[in-house]
Amino acid sequence: MAVILNEVKNLNHQYMKILIDNGHGSNTPGKCSPDSRYHEWSYTRDIASAIVRQLNSAGYDATLLVPETHDVSLRTRADRANAWCCQLGKRNVCLVSIHTNAAGNGRDWMTARGWCCYTSRGQTAGDRLADCLYAAAELYLPGHKIRKDYSDGDPDQEADFAILKNTLCASVLSENLFHDNPADLAFLESSTGRRAIIDLHVRGIIQYINQFA
Repeated sequence: MAVILNEVKNLNHQYMKILIDNGHGSNTPGKCSPDSRYHEWSYTRDIASAIVRQLNSAGYDATLLVPETHDVSLRTRADRANAWCCQLGKRNVCLVSIHTNAAGNGRDWMTARGWCCYTSRGQTAGDRLADCLYAAAELYLPGHKIRKDYSDGDPDQEADFAILKNTLCASVLSENLFHDNPADLAFLESSTGRRAIIDLHVRGIIQYINQFA
């Protein structure tokens, strides 16, 4: 991480508001590992908060989209992001929503593994942000499956997630391994895994701003 900070201290990057959104809230049902020891909202809140701190320490303007611990509706999340877009201009705002994935019903351990990033459908500014995150994931997740879909010419997955299709700025949603796969979960909960997930987002966001903002 020190390498990233040393690189960006000498850059006169354009201003951008970075919104970091953690998936779900303390009152969201389910969204946990089959043994119930892991809860997605808690993990992603910790990761999102660390990403914000790291970006701020590097001189970037990052903030949590949802400072509340309880769940906030997707409409409210999109409205908050769009309010920043109206204030600053949509090209001066980007949003990354942090999640972990699941392949099953929450009761059984599954075999699906890997990291991926979603954008809304079609060619959008979010595609460039996703490209930068994919490049960072390749660096920080060696040996882990990076799930890609090149059917439209780039690696990101596409979906009609509200946080992506209803926001005006460049927006992506990252699925950071599977919390219902025991190997993925062990990595996520390790200090090495937490650091990797944080660092890949920080590097990807900085690369996006320096290349496209």
